[in-house]
Amino acid sequence: MAMLPTKVKDHFKKVDPKLYVLARTNEDIELLPTKKYFQDMCESIVCQQLSGKAANSIWKKFKHLVGEKHIKPEYIIQLEDGFLRTTGISWSKVRYTKAVAQAFIDEIVTPKKFPSMAEEEIITQLIRIKGVGRWTAEMFLMFSLGREDVFSAGDLGLRKGIQKLLQMKVLPSEQTMKRVSRKWSPYRTYGALLLWRSLETV
Repeated sequence: MAMLPTKVKDHFKKVDPKLYVLARTNEDIELLPTKKYFQDMCESIVCQQLSGKAANSIWKKFKHLVGEKHIKPEYIIQLEDGFLRTTGISWSKVRYTKAVAQAFIDEIVTPKKFPSMAEEEIITQLIRIKGVGRWTAEMFLMFSLGREDVFSAGDLGLRKGIQKLLQMKVLPSEQTMKRVSRKWSPYRTYGALLLWRSLETV
């Protein structure tokens, strides 16, 4: 079983005792980059503004109708808009999916350079694509690239996680989110994973 890295637990023990308690009770947390860059971007677009169950259902249908092995820029860009609409996504998401495909084809997105690029450089590159916002780019950094020091201050789940961690009566502001998570650096992604885990119910 994969374990939360000792260096991460030791850091949280020094800087945030409350988060350290979460780390001790959730040691199976791991960060596994997928490296399926285009497919992950498509999934983010398809699942935007949907609940977990609905998002999973639509994405499953999308993969089934398109064919998972065909979720590539050159294939998606050639599909009829009407066909993509039959997967259950909105017309705007059809356009956004095509925009992502075109960005990969035109090398507006440069995956080969990602290893040497800083987080903000990658975010700047991704949000140039219509339909891709900062949240989508941050999720990409975490789950596709496996970057260890990313925190999405605009994520509702993370806001609820910090509210629970600090026993706050109201949801924290974005400023508070940034202030609280800053001390977790350079392992803010693990902090985010622990907060999301804290919200899960049996």
